[in-house]
Amino acid sequence: MDDLQAGDTLAASVQKTPNRVTLEGMIAKIEHEEFFNSALVPHLTICVILLQNGFSLVGKSAPADPGNFDAEVGRKFAREDAIRQMWALEDYALRERLSLAETHKGGASA
Repeated sequence: MDDLQAGDTLAASVQKTPNRVTLEGMIAKIEHEEFFNSALVPHLTICVILLQNGFSLVGKSAPADPGNFDAEVGRKFAREDAIRQMWALEDYALRERLSLAETHKGGASA
């Protein structure tokens, strides 16, 4: 989670408004997560994240050289891959809420 945490910390350091998706906020929305390794490709790690609202995300990780496989590292990278996907969705949802608020604000004064 180091790379994700570093990005979140950097974003917080330049934050000028209260509107921001945070790593902590996204992690709080995770209801459950499971990890799998395929029998076909045992060095491939798959992470399935179930969010509180029922939406699911799938992250994956595999070393280019199967000899470099490490189960713990595979789970870490697969989970980070799923969370990176969630980040884009949360950014979109925030932008949608802000857009609706701007529309209602503008409509009220017209």
